[in-house]
Amino acid sequence: MGSRASRLLREEEIEEIKKETGFSHSQITRLYSRFTSLDKGENGTLSREDFQRIPELAINPLGDRIINAFFPEGYFVLVIFREDQVNFRGFMRTLAHFRPIEDNEKNKNPATEPLNSRTNKLLFAFRLYDLDRDDKISRDELLQVLRMMVGVNISDEQLGSIADRTIQEADTNGDSCISFNEFIKVLEKVDVEQKMSIRFLH
Repeated sequence: MGSRASRLLREEEIEEIKKETGFSHSQITRLYSRFTSLDKGENGTLSREDFQRIPELAINPLGDRIINAFFPEGYFVLVIFREDQVNFRGFMRTLAHFRPIEDNEKNKNPATEPLNSRTNKLLFAFRLYDLDRDDKISRDELLQVLRMMVGVNISDEQLGSIADRTIQEADTNGDSCISFNEFIKVLEKVDVEQKMSIRFLH
């Protein structure tokens, strides 16, 4: 029991997370409560297994890809993450991609783009498809994700046709892959801000 109480968020941690993610104080405390309820090891971090126990992720065909998004490679692994564990701050950074853009945020010109900006939402979605993290979506990667989404409901031939057509329409430089810039161009008329937003209680 004492371990949970000793891991209460300090006010300065809440303020740092507010600045970094745009979540309100009450949203952060509510999400911290959810985070601690998921933390079965009671060590202040979540493992992949903790995420896999979330029913909505367990039944989502892209559940593993979404879970992987909480465990990125690169700089933040050293700062925020520990091996295959994510701490609360890393958890909040990932969730921030799904925070709706409020009207008062649209006119701000921050030094760094907020995590919930259109570009960062698209980058998050792009990385769900870029399985090998080489900054492009190949036909094979597109096929793998399509298979995850539709299962056995569509034949391999039909999936191949969908993948080929998608790449043909998106690929403007002729490399038979979809770059992030090509991905952005294809989705320019899609209301990504709405489709990739979750309403978090205030």
